[in-house]
Amino acid sequence: MALVLREKQVRSLLSMRDTVGVLQNAFNALAQEVALNQPRTRLRFANGTLNILAAVAPTFGVLGCKTYTAFRDGVRFVVLLFSVQNGQLLALIEAEWLNAMRTGGTSALATHYLARQDAAIVGLIGAGQQAVTQLMGMCAVRPISAAYVYSRRPQERDLFCREMTRLLKIDVKPVPLAKRAVEVADILITATPATEPVVQGEWVKPGCHINAIGSVWSHRRELDCATLQRCALIVTDSREQASAEAGDFIIPANEGSFQWTRVRELAEIVSTPLPPSRSPQDITLYKGVGIALADIVTAAHVYRLACEEGIGEEIAFLS
Repeated sequence: MALVLREKQVRSLLSMRDTVGVLQNAFNALAQEVALNQPRTRLRFANGTLNILAAVAPTFGVLGCKTYTAFRDGVRFVVLLFSVQNGQLLALIEAEWLNAMRTGGTSALATHYLARQDAAIVGLIGAGQQAVTQLMGMCAVRPISAAYVYSRRPQERDLFCREMTRLLKIDVKPVPLAKRAVEVADILITATPATEPVVQGEWVKPGCHINAIGSVWSHRRELDCATLQRCALIVTDSREQASAEAGDFIIPANEGSFQWTRVRELAEIVSTPLPPSRSPQDITLYKGVGIALADIVTAAHVYRLACEEGIGEEIAFLS
């Protein structure tokens, strides 16, 4: 029997702190080479895009894939989770919230290792669903007291600020310019569909940590070259996947102003933490592209909790 889990059930089961903990174990497994990750494959056609990612996580007892379609009228996510012991289908999971949570959770994990311990002010560019879980993630790993939010859509931005103030019990304020969100930030988040940079390097204050998670297309970027040049440390969740998708790196590399040798992997940082001797003035960057392993281990956690609490619908499928 396979377990079907709906969006509402995933939301009820999955906390941000649990997500960060599960992801820490996953990236440790990746560093120890006891997990396998397959970068995203995209099939583009006239009406939309089919995306497929897959991973094997033996220490979690699972393997699986996330697939999603992206059309003009929306994006639809599903995870198929299988047993690593016998290949039995364990679960079919609606995965829009799971996708957002693992994205915010991975940024939070990177922030835990890269941001200053006293980082308390977030600058956020973007006010969509990804922005929600990004801010949730920051509050899970740092003593956040306030966030300053810019979005090109004022109504969406203002609603986001009201809802996140209520949800997180911190001061979330709208600002009229992206620069205003950037220049005050101890932690800066970009969560936009921008095709051109929304951050100028001269705006970023010393000691800032940046999470850039909006662009996963080779022709799009959120950060300008000056931002990269000011970073003392640059990290991504998958260098292989970033080399095909991270326009923030690909565009300046093609122009000759960025070297891929500067990019380290998050698994390396998690398994061998950085020495505390770094300067508090260092600017650090995490560029997230979103890897399958993060989806699959998060789905495994949700599945385990659902089984323990008797949540979900069992169906005879591939039995």
